[in-house]
Amino acid sequence: MAKASIQYRCIECGYKSVKELGRCPNCGAWDSFKEEAPALKPGSVAGRGGLSRARPLPNPAALTRLGDVPEGGEARFSSQIGELDRVLGGGFVPGEVLLLGGEPGVGKSTMLLQVAQKMLELGKRVVYLAGEESPGQIRLRAQRLGISGELELLRETELDAMLATLEASPPDFLVVDSIQTLETTAAPGSLVAVRDATAALTRFAKHHQVTTVLVGHVTKEGIVAGPKVIEHVVDATLYLETAGHFRVLRSSKNRFGPVGELGVFSMVHEGLEEVANPSAAFLAERPVGAPGSVVALCLSGERALALEVQALAARTPFPAPRRVSQGLDSRRVDVVLAVLERRLNLPLGNLDIYVNLAGGLRVFDPGLDLAVGLAVYSAVVGRPLPEEVAVVGEVGLAGELRSVEGLERRLREGQRAGFKRLVHPPQFKSLEAAVSKFL
Repeated sequence: MAKASIQYRCIECGYKSVKELGRCPNCGAWDSFKEEAPALKPGSVAGRGGLSRARPLPNPAALTRLGDVPEGGEARFSSQIGELDRVLGGGFVPGEVLLLGGEPGVGKSTMLLQVAQKMLELGKRVVYLAGEESPGQIRLRAQRLGISGELELLRETELDAMLATLEASPPDFLVVDSIQTLETTAAPGSLVAVRDATAALTRFAKHHQVTTVLVGHVTKEGIVAGPKVIEHVVDATLYLETAGHFRVLRSSKNRFGPVGELGVFSMVHEGLEEVANPSAAFLAERPVGAPGSVVALCLSGERALALEVQALAARTPFPAPRRVSQGLDSRRVDVVLAVLERRLNLPLGNLDIYVNLAGGLRVFDPGLDLAVGLAVYSAVVGRPLPEEVAVVGEVGLAGELRSVEGLERRLREGQRAGFKRLVHPPQFKSLEAAVSKFL
Protein backbone atom coordinates (compact mmCIF):
# COMPACT_ATOMS: atom_id res chain seq x y z
CA MET A 1 0.00 0.00 0.00
CA ALA A 2 1.41 3.36 -1.00
CA LYS A 3 2.24 5.66 1.89
CA ALA A 4 0.12 8.81 2.11
CA SER A 5 2.05 12.00 1.36
CA ILE A 6 2.72 14.53 4.12
CA GLN A 7 1.30 18.04 3.74
CA TYR A 8 2.28 21.31 5.35
CA ARG A 9 -0.09 24.21 6.06
CA CYS A 10 0.59 27.88 6.78
CA ILE A 11 -0.89 28.69 10.20
CA GLU A 12 -1.41 32.32 9.13
CA CYS A 13 -3.46 31.92 5.94
CA GLY A 14 -4.05 28.16 5.50
CA TYR A 15 -1.94 27.81 2.31
CA LYS A 16 -0.93 24.16 1.75
CA SER A 17 2.31 22.74 0.36
CA VAL A 18 3.79 19.28 -0.15
CA LYS A 19 7.03 20.47 1.49
CA GLU A 20 7.94 22.82 4.30
CA LEU A 21 8.75 26.33 3.06
CA GLY A 22 10.64 29.05 4.83
CA ARG A 23 8.27 31.75 3.67
CA CYS A 24 4.62 31.42 2.68
CA PRO A 25 4.15 32.39 -1.00
CA ASN A 26 0.54 33.43 -0.30
CA CYS A 27 0.76 35.74 2.75
CA GLY A 28 4.52 36.24 3.07
CA ALA A 29 4.79 34.96 6.69
CA TRP A 30 8.11 33.41 7.74
CA ASP A 31 8.45 30.01 9.47
CA SER A 32 4.67 29.56 9.46
CA PHE A 33 4.39 26.06 7.93
CA LYS A 34 3.34 23.22 10.21
CA GLU A 35 2.92 19.56 9.37
CA GLU A 36 -0.69 18.38 9.19
CA ALA A 37 -2.45 15.05 8.76
CA PRO A 38 -1.46 13.08 5.63
CA ALA A 39 -3.80 13.10 2.66
CA LEU A 40 -6.51 10.44 2.92
CA LYS A 41 -7.45 7.82 0.40
CA PRO A 42 -10.79 8.25 -1.41
CA GLY A 43 -13.83 7.15 0.56
CA SER A 44 -12.52 8.15 3.97
CA VAL A 45 -12.56 11.34 6.03
CA ALA A 46 -10.31 12.75 8.72
CA GLY A 47 -10.95 11.78 12.31
CA ARG A 48 -9.46 13.06 15.59
CA GLY A 49 -5.69 13.05 15.53
CA GLY A 50 -5.59 12.95 11.72
CA LEU A 51 -6.48 9.23 11.49
CA SER A 52 -8.83 8.09 8.74
CA ARG A 53 -12.26 6.73 9.56
CA ALA A 54 -15.27 5.53 7.62
CA ARG A 55 -17.40 8.13 5.86
CA PRO A 56 -20.52 8.89 7.98
CA LEU A 57 -23.93 7.61 6.87
CA PRO A 58 -26.55 9.99 5.42
CA ASN A 59 -28.91 11.65 7.91
CA PRO A 60 -32.34 12.24 6.29
CA ALA A 61 -33.64 13.79 9.53
CA ALA A 62 -31.38 16.79 8.89
CA LEU A 63 -33.61 17.86 5.98
CA THR A 64 -36.66 20.01 6.79
CA ARG A 65 -39.32 21.36 4.47
CA LEU A 66 -39.70 25.12 4.66
CA GLY A 67 -43.44 24.73 5.20
CA ASP A 68 -42.80 22.59 8.30
CA VAL A 69 -40.75 25.30 10.01
CA PRO A 70 -42.80 26.89 12.84
CA GLU A 71 -43.98 30.43 12.16
CA GLY A 72 -42.90 33.34 14.30
CA GLY A 73 -40.47 36.22 14.08
CA GLU A 74 -37.37 36.88 16.12
CA ALA A 75 -38.05 37.10 19.85
CA ARG A 76 -36.05 40.27 20.40
CA PHE A 77 -35.08 41.71 23.75
CA SER A 78 -33.95 45.27 24.28
CA SER A 79 -30.39 46.20 25.22
CA GLN A 80 -31.91 49.01 27.37
CA ILE A 81 -29.65 51.43 25.44
CA GLY A 82 -31.68 53.35 22.86
CA GLU A 83 -28.86 54.17 20.45
CA LEU A 84 -27.65 50.56 20.46
CA ASP A 85 -31.19 49.26 19.87
CA ARG A 86 -31.45 51.62 16.88
CA VAL A 87 -28.30 50.13 15.31
CA LEU A 88 -29.36 46.55 16.08
CA GLY A 89 -32.80 47.08 14.55
CA GLY A 90 -34.78 46.86 17.79
CA GLY A 91 -32.60 44.84 20.17
CA PHE A 92 -30.76 41.54 20.49
CA VAL A 93 -32.02 38.21 19.13
CA PRO A 94 -31.46 34.93 21.06
CA GLY A 95 -28.69 32.95 19.37
CA GLU A 96 -27.46 36.00 17.45
CA VAL A 97 -23.70 36.38 16.96
CA LEU A 98 -22.35 39.93 16.63
CA LEU A 99 -18.85 41.10 15.75
CA LEU A 100 -17.81 44.45 17.26
CA GLY A 101 -14.73 46.13 15.80
CA GLY A 102 -12.94 49.36 16.57
CA GLU A 103 -9.57 50.96 17.18
CA PRO A 104 -7.78 50.36 20.50
CA GLY A 105 -9.13 52.61 23.26
CA VAL A 106 -12.27 53.66 21.39
CA GLY A 107 -14.52 52.18 24.11
CA LYS A 108 -15.48 48.65 22.97
CA SER A 109 -14.89 47.00 26.35
CA THR A 110 -16.59 49.89 28.15
CA MET A 111 -19.69 49.59 25.97
CA LEU A 112 -19.91 45.81 26.44
CA LEU A 113 -19.56 46.07 30.21
CA GLN A 114 -22.44 48.55 30.20
CA VAL A 115 -24.48 46.19 28.02
CA ALA A 116 -23.63 43.31 30.39
CA GLN A 117 -24.98 45.35 33.31
CA LYS A 118 -28.24 45.98 31.43
CA MET A 119 -28.56 42.24 30.76
CA LEU A 120 -27.99 41.47 34.45
CA GLU A 121 -30.75 43.94 35.34
CA LEU A 122 -33.06 41.97 33.02
CA GLY A 123 -32.31 38.83 35.03
CA LYS A 124 -30.07 37.20 32.43
CA ARG A 125 -26.91 35.26 33.21
CA VAL A 126 -23.90 36.94 31.60
CA VAL A 127 -20.42 35.48 31.05
CA TYR A 128 -17.56 37.79 30.06
CA LEU A 129 -14.53 36.04 28.55
CA ALA A 130 -11.59 38.28 29.43
CA GLY A 131 -8.74 37.32 27.14
CA GLU A 132 -6.82 40.61 27.16
CA GLU A 133 -7.26 42.01 30.68
CA SER A 134 -6.82 40.56 34.12
CA PRO A 135 -9.82 40.25 36.48
CA GLY A 136 -8.32 43.08 38.55
CA GLN A 137 -8.28 45.44 35.57
CA ILE A 138 -11.86 44.58 34.70
CA ARG A 139 -12.95 45.08 38.30
CA LEU A 140 -11.45 48.59 38.36
CA ARG A 141 -13.37 49.56 35.22
CA ALA A 142 -16.52 47.84 36.46
CA GLN A 143 -16.44 49.84 39.72
CA ARG A 144 -16.18 53.10 37.77
CA LEU A 145 -19.11 52.06 35.55
CA GLY A 146 -21.24 50.74 38.42
CA ILE A 147 -21.28 47.13 37.17
CA SER A 148 -22.89 44.52 39.41
CA GLY A 149 -20.72 41.85 41.03
CA GLU A 150 -23.00 39.18 39.52
CA LEU A 151 -21.09 39.36 36.24
CA GLU A 152 -19.14 36.10 35.70
CA LEU A 153 -15.60 36.35 34.32
CA LEU A 154 -14.07 33.49 32.30
CA ARG A 155 -10.30 33.40 31.95
CA GLU A 156 -10.00 30.22 29.84
CA THR A 157 -8.73 31.06 26.33
CA GLU A 158 -8.11 27.54 25.01
CA LEU A 159 -11.04 27.03 22.63
CA ASP A 160 -11.99 23.42 23.42
CA ALA A 161 -11.71 23.92 27.20
CA MET A 162 -13.70 27.16 27.01
CA LEU A 163 -16.49 25.52 24.99
CA ALA A 164 -16.61 22.57 27.42
CA THR A 165 -17.03 25.00 30.32
CA LEU A 166 -19.81 26.88 28.56
CA GLU A 167 -21.54 23.69 27.36
CA ALA A 168 -21.81 22.50 30.97
CA SER A 169 -23.88 25.58 31.86
CA PRO A 170 -24.76 27.81 28.88
CA PRO A 171 -25.29 31.49 29.77
CA ASP A 172 -27.93 33.79 28.30
CA PHE A 173 -25.42 36.38 27.09
CA LEU A 174 -21.74 35.84 26.20
CA VAL A 175 -19.04 38.43 25.53
CA VAL A 176 -15.69 37.33 24.03
CA ASP A 177 -13.04 40.03 24.40
CA SER A 178 -11.36 39.40 22.05
CA ILE A 179 -11.66 36.72 19.36
CA GLN A 180 -7.93 37.11 18.54
CA THR A 181 -6.91 35.80 21.99
CA LEU A 182 -8.50 32.35 21.63
CA GLU A 183 -6.11 29.43 21.24
CA THR A 184 -6.77 26.68 18.69
CA THR A 185 -4.47 24.29 16.80
CA ALA A 186 -3.04 27.39 15.09
CA ALA A 187 -1.24 30.31 16.71
CA PRO A 188 -3.53 32.75 18.60
CA GLY A 189 -4.47 35.72 16.41
CA SER A 190 -3.61 33.97 13.14
CA LEU A 191 -6.12 33.91 10.32
CA VAL A 192 -6.76 30.19 10.77
CA ALA A 193 -7.26 30.52 14.56
CA VAL A 194 -9.68 33.44 14.22
CA ARG A 195 -11.68 31.64 11.54
CA ASP A 196 -11.92 28.36 13.48
CA ALA A 197 -12.78 30.09 16.79
CA THR A 198 -15.53 32.19 15.16
CA ALA A 199 -17.07 29.15 13.49
CA ALA A 200 -17.02 27.11 16.73
CA LEU A 201 -18.55 29.92 18.82
CA THR A 202 -21.25 30.49 16.18
CA ARG A 203 -22.22 26.81 16.28
CA PHE A 204 -22.37 26.96 20.09
CA ALA A 205 -24.49 30.15 20.08
CA LYS A 206 -26.99 28.80 17.55
CA HIS A 207 -27.33 25.42 19.32
CA HIS A 208 -27.89 26.87 22.80
CA GLN A 209 -29.58 30.16 21.78
CA VAL A 210 -26.88 32.23 23.47
CA THR A 211 -26.61 35.84 22.31
CA THR A 212 -22.89 36.28 21.68
CA VAL A 213 -20.78 39.39 21.06
CA LEU A 214 -17.26 38.92 19.67
CA VAL A 215 -14.76 41.77 19.94
CA GLY A 216 -12.39 41.98 16.98
CA HIS A 217 -9.20 43.96 16.44
CA VAL A 218 -9.06 46.19 13.36
CA THR A 219 -6.31 46.72 10.80
CA LYS A 220 -4.78 50.07 9.89
CA GLU A 221 -7.43 50.32 7.15
CA GLY A 222 -10.12 50.20 9.87
CA ILE A 223 -11.60 46.77 9.04
CA VAL A 224 -11.77 43.74 11.35
CA ALA A 225 -8.48 41.84 11.30
CA GLY A 226 -8.67 38.26 10.08
CA PRO A 227 -10.20 36.48 7.11
CA LYS A 228 -13.28 38.07 5.57
CA VAL A 229 -15.09 34.78 6.13
CA ILE A 230 -15.66 35.62 9.81
CA GLU A 231 -17.84 38.59 8.79
CA HIS A 232 -19.88 36.24 6.59
CA VAL A 233 -20.35 33.77 9.48
CA VAL A 234 -21.66 36.24 12.09
CA ASP A 235 -25.15 37.76 11.98
CA ALA A 236 -24.11 41.39 12.42
CA THR A 237 -20.91 43.41 12.15
CA LEU A 238 -20.72 46.67 14.09
CA TYR A 239 -17.94 49.26 14.19
CA LEU A 240 -17.33 51.73 17.01
CA GLU A 241 -15.56 54.80 15.65
CA THR A 242 -14.32 58.16 16.88
CA ALA A 243 -16.01 61.27 15.45
CA GLY A 244 -14.49 64.32 17.08
CA HIS A 245 -15.27 63.99 20.78
CA PHE A 246 -18.16 61.62 20.05
CA ARG A 247 -18.28 57.86 19.53
CA VAL A 248 -20.29 56.54 16.59
CA LEU A 249 -21.60 52.97 16.39
CA ARG A 250 -22.27 51.88 12.83
CA SER A 251 -23.61 48.61 11.35
CA SER A 252 -21.98 47.31 8.16
CA LYS A 253 -23.95 44.04 8.18
CA ASN A 254 -27.13 43.05 10.00
CA ARG A 255 -29.31 40.04 9.24
CA PHE A 256 -31.95 41.23 11.70
CA GLY A 257 -32.06 44.94 10.98
CA PRO A 258 -31.05 47.82 8.68
CA VAL A 259 -27.49 48.16 7.38
CA GLY A 260 -25.65 51.45 7.77
CA GLU A 261 -27.65 52.52 10.83
CA LEU A 262 -25.84 54.93 13.14
CA GLY A 263 -25.86 55.49 16.90
CA VAL A 264 -24.09 58.41 18.61
CA PHE A 265 -22.51 58.37 22.08
CA SER A 266 -20.27 60.63 24.13
CA MET A 267 -17.55 59.30 26.43
CA VAL A 268 -17.89 60.54 30.01
CA HIS A 269 -16.37 59.39 33.29
CA GLU A 270 -19.25 56.99 33.91
CA GLY A 271 -18.86 55.37 30.47
CA LEU A 272 -20.60 55.87 27.13
CA GLU A 273 -23.62 58.15 27.26
CA GLU A 274 -26.30 58.36 24.56
CA VAL A 275 -26.59 61.56 22.50
CA ALA A 276 -30.33 62.12 22.20
CA ASN A 277 -30.13 64.87 19.54
CA PRO A 278 -27.09 64.25 17.27
CA SER A 279 -28.01 67.04 14.85
CA ALA A 280 -27.88 69.69 17.60
CA ALA A 281 -24.65 68.18 18.95
CA PHE A 282 -22.84 68.27 15.60
CA LEU A 283 -24.09 71.78 14.75
CA ALA A 284 -23.29 73.25 18.18
CA GLU A 285 -19.98 74.77 17.02
CA ARG A 286 -21.11 75.86 13.57
CA PRO A 287 -19.78 79.34 12.66
CA VAL A 288 -22.54 81.81 11.83
CA GLY A 289 -22.23 83.90 8.65
CA ALA A 290 -19.05 82.20 7.43
CA PRO A 291 -18.62 81.67 3.66
CA GLY A 292 -18.31 77.99 2.72
CA SER A 293 -20.59 76.71 5.51
CA VAL A 294 -23.83 74.94 4.52
CA VAL A 295 -26.18 72.73 6.55
CA ALA A 296 -27.06 69.48 4.77
CA LEU A 297 -29.93 67.10 5.56
CA CYS A 298 -28.38 63.67 5.12
CA LEU A 299 -29.45 60.09 5.73
CA SER A 300 -27.37 57.42 7.47
CA GLY A 301 -29.24 54.12 7.50
CA GLU A 302 -32.74 55.01 8.66
CA ARG A 303 -31.61 58.10 10.56
CA ALA A 304 -31.87 61.65 9.23
CA LEU A 305 -29.25 64.13 10.44
CA ALA A 306 -28.56 67.82 9.96
CA LEU A 307 -24.79 68.20 9.47
CA GLU A 308 -22.50 71.02 8.40
CA VAL A 309 -20.57 70.83 5.13
CA GLN A 310 -17.58 73.18 5.03
CA ALA A 311 -15.54 74.24 2.01
CA LEU A 312 -12.39 76.31 1.60
CA ALA A 313 -10.84 77.60 -1.62
CA ALA A 314 -7.22 78.78 -1.67
CA ARG A 315 -5.00 79.87 -4.56
CA THR A 316 -2.39 77.22 -5.36
CA PRO A 317 1.24 77.84 -6.38
CA PHE A 318 1.39 74.43 -8.09
CA PRO A 319 0.31 73.51 -11.63
CA ALA A 320 -2.04 70.77 -10.35
CA PRO A 321 -4.49 72.08 -7.72
CA ARG A 322 -5.35 69.89 -4.75
CA ARG A 323 -8.78 68.34 -4.13
CA VAL A 324 -9.15 67.19 -0.51
CA SER A 325 -12.37 65.84 1.05
CA GLN A 326 -12.91 64.48 4.56
CA GLY A 327 -15.95 62.49 5.66
CA LEU A 328 -17.47 62.55 2.15
CA ASP A 329 -17.26 60.38 -0.95
CA SER A 330 -14.31 61.98 -2.77
CA ARG A 331 -15.56 60.77 -6.17
CA ARG A 332 -18.91 62.51 -5.71
CA VAL A 333 -17.12 65.68 -4.60
CA ASP A 334 -15.05 65.58 -7.82
CA VAL A 335 -18.25 65.26 -9.87
CA VAL A 336 -19.83 68.28 -8.17
CA LEU A 337 -16.67 70.34 -8.73
CA ALA A 338 -16.72 69.39 -12.42
CA VAL A 339 -20.38 70.47 -12.68
CA LEU A 340 -19.58 73.82 -11.01
CA GLU A 341 -16.75 74.47 -13.44
CA ARG A 342 -18.50 73.28 -16.59
CA ARG A 343 -22.17 74.19 -16.04
CA LEU A 344 -21.85 77.26 -13.82
CA ASN A 345 -18.55 78.59 -15.28
CA LEU A 346 -16.97 78.77 -11.80
CA PRO A 347 -13.16 79.05 -12.27
CA LEU A 348 -11.49 76.37 -10.12
CA GLY A 349 -8.40 75.60 -12.22
CA ASN A 350 -5.99 77.62 -10.04
CA LEU A 351 -7.60 76.88 -6.65
CA ASP A 352 -7.01 74.22 -4.03
CA ILE A 353 -10.42 73.00 -2.84
CA TYR A 354 -10.93 71.51 0.64
CA VAL A 355 -14.32 70.01 1.60
CA ASN A 356 -15.07 68.69 5.07
CA LEU A 357 -18.07 67.14 6.85
CA ALA A 358 -17.75 68.86 10.23
CA GLY A 359 -17.80 66.74 13.38
CA GLY A 360 -15.65 63.84 12.19
CA LEU A 361 -18.50 61.73 10.77
CA ARG A 362 -18.20 59.75 7.54
CA VAL A 363 -21.41 59.81 5.48
CA PHE A 364 -21.50 58.66 1.85
CA ASP A 365 -24.89 60.03 0.78
CA PRO A 366 -25.80 61.42 -2.68
CA GLY A 367 -28.09 63.88 -0.89
CA LEU A 368 -24.98 65.84 0.20
CA ASP A 369 -24.19 66.91 -3.38
CA LEU A 370 -26.19 70.15 -3.26
CA ALA A 371 -24.57 71.16 0.04
CA VAL A 372 -21.10 70.51 -1.40
CA GLY A 373 -21.89 72.58 -4.50
CA LEU A 374 -23.26 75.54 -2.53
CA ALA A 375 -20.44 75.39 0.02
CA VAL A 376 -17.71 75.46 -2.66
CA TYR A 377 -19.44 78.26 -4.60
CA SER A 378 -19.87 80.24 -1.37
CA ALA A 379 -16.19 79.75 -0.47
CA VAL A 380 -14.99 80.86 -3.92
CA VAL A 381 -17.15 84.00 -4.17
CA GLY A 382 -16.82 84.82 -0.46
CA ARG A 383 -20.55 85.18 0.26
CA PRO A 384 -22.29 83.18 3.02
CA LEU A 385 -25.67 81.48 2.76
CA PRO A 386 -28.51 82.69 5.02
CA GLU A 387 -28.28 81.12 8.47
CA GLU A 388 -31.78 79.59 8.42
CA VAL A 389 -31.22 77.56 5.20
CA ALA A 390 -30.70 73.75 5.07
CA VAL A 391 -30.34 71.89 1.78
CA VAL A 392 -30.62 68.39 0.32
CA GLY A 393 -30.38 67.02 -3.23
CA GLU A 394 -28.32 64.96 -5.65
CA VAL A 395 -26.53 66.80 -8.46
CA GLY A 396 -26.57 65.22 -11.92
CA LEU A 397 -23.92 65.68 -14.62
CA ALA A 398 -26.14 68.17 -16.45
CA GLY A 399 -26.34 70.29 -13.29
CA GLU A 400 -29.91 69.20 -12.53
CA LEU A 401 -31.11 68.41 -9.01
CA ARG A 402 -32.48 64.91 -8.42
CA SER A 403 -34.65 63.63 -5.62
CA VAL A 404 -33.12 61.40 -2.95
CA GLU A 405 -34.20 58.57 -0.69
CA GLY A 406 -36.07 59.47 2.50
CA LEU A 407 -36.77 63.08 1.50
CA GLU A 408 -39.70 63.43 3.93
CA ARG A 409 -37.60 62.20 6.86
CA ARG A 410 -34.83 64.64 6.00
CA LEU A 411 -37.23 67.57 5.77
CA ARG A 412 -38.81 66.68 9.12
CA GLU A 413 -35.35 66.62 10.70
CA GLY A 414 -34.59 70.03 9.20
CA GLN A 415 -37.80 71.47 10.65
CA ARG A 416 -37.07 69.85 14.03
CA ALA A 417 -33.59 71.39 14.00
CA GLY A 418 -35.14 74.85 13.56
CA PHE A 419 -34.33 75.66 9.90
CA LYS A 420 -37.03 77.82 8.30
CA ARG A 421 -36.00 77.45 4.64
CA LEU A 422 -35.44 73.95 3.27
CA VAL A 423 -33.94 73.79 -0.23
CA HIS A 424 -34.67 70.55 -2.08
CA PRO A 425 -35.88 69.13 -5.41
CA PRO A 426 -38.35 69.54 -7.03
CA GLN A 427 -38.58 72.97 -5.39
CA PHE A 428 -35.34 73.80 -7.24
CA LYS A 429 -34.66 72.19 -10.61
CA SER A 430 -30.91 72.77 -10.86
CA LEU A 431 -27.79 73.64 -8.90
CA GLU A 432 -27.60 76.91 -10.86
CA ALA A 433 -31.10 77.87 -9.66
CA ALA A 434 -30.16 77.29 -6.02
CA VAL A 435 -26.94 79.29 -6.45
CA SER A 436 -28.80 82.19 -8.11
CA LYS A 437 -31.35 82.26 -5.29
CA PHE A 438 -28.97 82.35 -2.33
CA LEU A 439 -25.56 83.47 -3.66
